[in-house]
This record gives sequence, C-alpha cells and structure tokens, in this order.
Amino acid sequence: MNESLLRELVPAVIGVLVRRGADFASAEDAVQDALIRALATWPDDPPRDPKAWLVTVAWHRFLDAVRAEASRRGREVAVQAEPPAAPAPATDDTLRLYFLCAHSTLPPASAVALTLRAVGGLTTRQIAAAYLVPEATMAQRISRAKRKIAGLPLDQPGDLGTVLRVLYLVFNEGYGGSVDLAAEAIRLTRQLAGLTDEPEVAGLLALMLLHHARRTSRTGPGGRLVPLAEQDRSRWDTGLIAEGVTILQTALARDRLGEYQAQAAIAALHADARSASETDWVQIVEWYDELLLLTGSPVVRLNRAVAVGEADGPQAGLAALAGVDPGLPRYAAVTAYLHERAGDLARAAELYAEASRAAASVPERDHLTREAARVRQLLRA
Repeated sequence: MNESLLRELVPAVIGVLVRRGADFASAEDAVQDALIRALATWPDDPPRDPKAWLVTVAWHRFLDAVRAEASRRGREVAVQAEPPAAPAPATDDTLRLYFLCAHSTLPPASAVALTLRAVGGLTTRQIAAAYLVPEATMAQRISRAKRKIAGLPLDQPGDLGTVLRVLYLVFNEGYGGSVDLAAEAIRLTRQLAGLTDEPEVAGLLALMLLHHARRTSRTGPGGRLVPLAEQDRSRWDTGLIAEGVTILQTALARDRLGEYQAQAAIAALHADARSASETDWVQIVEWYDELLLLTGSPVVRLNRAVAVGEADGPQAGLAALAGVDPGLPRYAAVTAYLHERAGDLARAAELYAEASRAAASVPERDHLTREAARVRQLLRA
C-alpha cells in the first residue's frame, strides 16, 4: 500500500467533509477512522478510486458520530428529567479500562497506542508524535492491535508498566495542550497510587505534580511560549511542588529506582532553584546519567546534552550530542542554543530558523522564529 498516497489525500478528503457541513475537528477524526479502515482493507481489496473511497467511508463515519452525539444528548435530557440518583461512588471505571486495554496478548507499545486512542482521548496524530513515527504507521499499529484482541475476553487486567506509560503520555499531551487531559492523568495516577505501593507509581505522580506546578507560567499573552529560564517562579504552585517532593522522597527511600522517579528528581531540582542561575546542573546531569542507563532514550540523551552544556560549558554540551540522531525533534533547537552559548551566532541563527520550520506546534514555531530574529539582530549590532 502506498502510505504516501494516503497522506496526500488526507487534506483533500477533510476539505470535502468540511464543505459538506462537518466541522474541521469532526472531519479530521472521521478521516482518521477511515484511514485505519483503509490500512486494514486496501492491501487485500484496493479501491479503484482511493479518494472517493476515503470520502465515502469518512462521511459515513461522521454521520454515525453525529447520530451518536444526538442520541447521547437525548439520553442526557431523559436522565435530567428523572429523580435524583443515589450518591455516586468516589471513583469510576476509567482506570480499570486502562488496565483492560493493556491486554497480555499485545506488545507493550501496541497496548499503549490502543489505550491512548480508545480510552485516553488522544488522536492518532498525537500518539504518532509521542512515538516519533509517521501517523500512517501508528494508525496501522492501532488497527493491528484492535484486530488482535477482537473477540478475546477482556476480563484480565494488563501490565502495570504499560498503564503507567499510557498515563505518562496522556499527561504530556495535556501539559502541552489540554488542561483537562493533564488533570485527568493526575486524577487517575492518584487513584493508582492509592491502590499500590509500587515506587514507580509514586514517582510518576510526583513527576506530574512537579510539572503541573509550573504550568501557568509556561505561556504568556496570546499563548506565547515562555522558556523555563524566563518563567516567573513566583507563579509556580508551591503546594504542588511540596507535595511532589514529599512523594518523590518517599519513593526514592524504597531504593528501587525507575525512570519516572529519575525524571521527577530532575523536575524537583528545577523546582528547588529560586532562579535559573541557581539551578544545580551538576546534579541534574547525574540524574540524566541514571535516566539514560534506565531507558537508553535518544530524547534523554538530547536533554542531557543541554544539562551538560549548562554544567560544563557549551562546548561540552555540543560534544555530548555526539551519537544523537540529528533528525530527532528539537535537535536543531538544542544545537542552536548551545552554539549561541558558545558565541557562534551565525550558526545559531541558521539552526533556530531550521528548528522553527520543524516545530511541532505553533507556539514553539513562533518562539524559535523570534529566537532566530533575536540572534540575527545581535549579529548586526
């Protein structure tokens, strides 16, 4: 199957649905569902007219969603007309659904992707971005996972580590976008922490709280991105920071270090600094070393290079980038920052401009564009 053809057809198909009366978000979701079906059926039964096939399937999916929404609203009206119900339980079944989707027959990566799509509320595009893979590849992975568990009894809870990974990714998506997603991830992780004494559950909860404490200071007027070093630390939620640090210290005392505890320790060191200049970068590098041993993640290696550049100087940071894939998201932005710190303004300006073109969001793109303009102005001064 020609996946590039699918990607090329997506904007046109969305446009057809919008012209027929669908709003953009609903059209996008309908087309994503059509793509998943295409990836499952086209290899054995390719259509004569791929675009017409996608339009037809996506439009039917949109109509189904409209009918379902109308039915849901009708049920809500009916419920509102009924007498008040008895007190509701303090918890819901959402966490249980997370565990059931983490099915034992699925590889962890597929279970995470399926749970994020089916329960977590993320789109295929958001999940693909989290995994650094093309959207069509992720759509195919989710489709395969659905087919694999179709008809199987979902009566056995899945793997705790898989559920933690899902909660982590849901929080990350919410932290950069929807507040509701971040709050929901924290709520569910609190529930989970109340059910188990696993240190990594506590580590994940601490990590979420420490990051969430800084959330309001991350953006300025008009959604303008504010880097950590420039944030107004008086706006940080000290109550959440104190809670996160306490939870983390208790988890670390168990002496069963995991990746979420290591990430939380890095976040705690940032939260502990009264100003950017007082950040203990040497300790942060040490925690990144631990995190790299635990995960081997290229993203961790990239972030570690920034910390090394702060602790030991920009040239050391640039040397730490050796072996990191230049195609990694934000690689150009990190390299630009280190070159600027090293005094190579011309190269920094080029890299900031390159990073802005590859930015994953509009606020990030605008921030990097401003950085490129600022450095060019320094060159002219």
